[in-house]
Formats: sequence, structure tokens, C-alpha cells
Amino acid sequence: MADKGEAQVEAIWLKMGRGGEMTGVSETHLVEGLGIEGNTDQGGYRQVTLLDADAWEVATAELGVELDPAHRRANLLIRGVNLAETNGRVLRVAGCQIQIRGETLPCALMDAAAQGLKKPLTPEWRAGAYGMVIEGGPVTVGDSVYWDS
Repeated sequence: MADKGEAQVEAIWLKMGRGGEMTGVSETHLVEGLGIEGNTDQGGYRQVTLLDADAWEVATAELGVELDPAHRRANLLIRGVNLAETNGRVLRVAGCQIQIRGETLPCALMDAAAQGLKKPLTPEWRAGAYGMVIEGGPVTVGDSVYWDS
């Protein structure tokens, strides 16, 4: 587990429509109980999806490909915080809080991005996690990420 200030947001993507491409942005706003402002998915348990950059790199290296993590279709790419087995924990992203609600399972779109990618994304929550915004606010690339104690 990274100490406060060591981990950070590396990229932010918005989903503009179901099955559509992800749009990269340098900043966004999380809205309590809804998710990311301007993102297609709003409300429910899956308001924000997160991807651990290190886990993505392990999975793509196992497959022997270099692939932009935007293909994972997550909202926030973070580095320095392990997402595996964190259901119920609260992640602090800048001044916001996201309660992790579960593992994001790899889908068929992963094999469409790179044949065989689904398999190395399956263990240890490598495909990421999803959660609910319990405290909203602005989020910018470079912001700190850490687990609330």
C-alpha cells in the first residue's frame, strides 16, 4: 500500500456513449452519488471505474503487447495503489472519496483490443475496480491517491 502522496492519477477518461471511444481529459469533477460529470454511466454501484497502471503493464507484458490503457475503458488510471481485493475500502482521490464496490471483470472488448488480453487481466483484479462517489470534487491528472484509514 502506498503512503499518502506517493500514488497518483495518471490519466482520466470519459465514456461519451455505450460502446463508444473513451475521451481523455486532464481534469474532471466527481459528483457524490452519481459519478463523473459528463460520463455516460451515472448512479448505481459502478459510478467510477479505476485501473491500476502497474497491473495493466503486468497483464500486457504477459501477453507480449504494448497497448494504450485507454483500451481498458476505465475512467481513472492510477499508479501506486493496488486495487486487488479492496471491496468496501474507501479510496481518496484528491479531495474526493470513492468506495470500492467490486472488481471490474475483463470483457470480450479486451480480446478485441488485443487477442488473448482477457486472460492476463483476469487474476488479481488486474482489469480494475469500480466504485461509488461518496464525496465529490475536482480531480486532475497528477492528483494524489491513497486509501483512507
